[in-house]
Amino acid sequence: MAGDWRMDRIGTALSGENPTVLRRLTSGFAVIGDVQFLPGYSVLLVDEQEVQRLSDLPKAKRLSFLSDMDQLGEAVERACRRLDPAFRRVNLEILGNTDPFLHAHVWPRFEWEPADAVSAPVWLYPRDRWSDEQFRLGPQHDVLRETIGSELDQLRSMR
Repeated sequence: MAGDWRMDRIGTALSGENPTVLRRLTSGFAVIGDVQFLPGYSVLLVDEQEVQRLSDLPKAKRLSFLSDMDQLGEAVERACRRLDPAFRRVNLEILGNTDPFLHAHVWPRFEWEPADAVSAPVWLYPRDRWSDEQFRLGPQHDVLRETIGSELDQLRSMR
């Protein structure tokens, strides 16, 4: 997966050209992460490129974004629990220090993680985890993508 879509993640999601999109949600897009050293890592992208902070959204859309973040978190949790018995929990984060647009990270955490990493934020993982080809999103993650997507569909049908 390479190309200009990484330079405009929201615009390409809106135009249907972002290959990481799992589902369109009420306030944005559920996407699977570019790196998968923690399998199931996903991101919620707001659907308005100019929105930088949660507080930039009107109250109703802000609540919708938080609800979508909860929904994606639950879908990742359900998918990871089904696919890996060592699944432990999900961490949700809205940071915004690198990319200027509003987005929320959904990080699954596992019992098999290194002891020095398991109790630390994901951002403290060694830099090579972020760039190593073995962790790059690819066809080997198709089952994971499908499982998270189907969990999202199921959750949306229950609401």
